[in-house]
Amino acid sequence: MRHAHTALLGAAALLLAAQSARSEVLPAAPPATGRVAVATVQPLGSSTVKGLVLFTPLDHGVEINADITGLAPGKHGFHIHEFGDCSAPDGGSAGPHFNPEGTPHGAPGAAASHAGDYGNLEADASGHAVLRYVSHRITLDQSATGVLGRSVIVHEKADDMATQPTGAAGGRIGCGVIIVEGANTVPITKQ
Repeated sequence: MRHAHTALLGAAALLLAAQSARSEVLPAAPPATGRVAVATVQPLGSSTVKGLVLFTPLDHGVEINADITGLAPGKHGFHIHEFGDCSAPDGGSAGPHFNPEGTPHGAPGAAASHAGDYGNLEADASGHAVLRYVSHRITLDQSATGVLGRSVIVHEKADDMATQPTGAAGGRIGCGVIIVEGANTVPITKQ
């Protein structure tokens, strides 16, 4: 367990180093108020997508940091989905976008958007993408707004942030269940 925790902290440090090397300088976030959750993204179907998404609780929300490789250059829809099930080769077992408020699909942070809408990852020429976003609409638990036990999905195409209900982001090419390592997070599954 100690080794897993050390590995998670090492991965977090690498992710944050990659993030800071590739994006604008952002103000320091308030201190974390709980444990970090992680989704290890694995390829779906014949894709080569993989990566790590960290969820860090803040006093005012949850910071999401993603570091994904194996993408075609360009934009790829990035969402939290309803179920923590990546078993289907096409990712369909993850269900629809996480949407506890029953709102239309839209741009991240917009009043008319799903709580799981995070826009697009933008992959460089080598297929590497990073994203940093602070959400004020999710929590790191299994409440109605909680994302623990749900999944992160990377899509093959750009999310247009308008087409209902998915943003026309195409197939699902990467999936990872959001867990707290060592805490026996129970995946949320279709009833």
